[in-house]
Amino acid sequence: MNCIAYRGGYKYQIKQDYNLPNSGIIPNQPVDIQFIRLDVDGHLLIRSGYAWDGPSGPTIDTKNFMRGSLVHDALYQLMREGLLDMTAHRDPADRLLQSICIQDGMSKLRARWVYEAVKRFGKPAADPSKDHPLIWAPKKC
Repeated sequence: MNCIAYRGGYKYQIKQDYNLPNSGIIPNQPVDIQFIRLDVDGHLLIRSGYAWDGPSGPTIDTKNFMRGSLVHDALYQLMREGLLDMTAHRDPADRLLQSICIQDGMSKLRARWVYEAVKRFGKPAADPSKDHPLIWAPKKC
């Protein structure tokens, strides 16, 4: 039987590499996985093909939220995979989301709400025990 393995929970897929030269997120050692690279200078590269779920929670997926959600989701993935320390890097990642949203034209008030929401409710998304499970199809696999 031909089977497929996939992970759910994604809505968007980046079609070009995205570079953020100064993320402010400094890992203890360089991280380089299939779709994400983060060096010790804070340079973040998200490679073409990366899939993410966009802005989370009760919100609208607006253009001034997309770049921030991409970066935030990539950093949270590194935390879930144990490649970034959640205690040290979660708040800086949340603050970076807020900053990028403001840079992209989101009102400071909404960006503050975004920050407060991820600060309050985002911990499970960064928790290494909460990685998206692998799903097999069809049902008999």
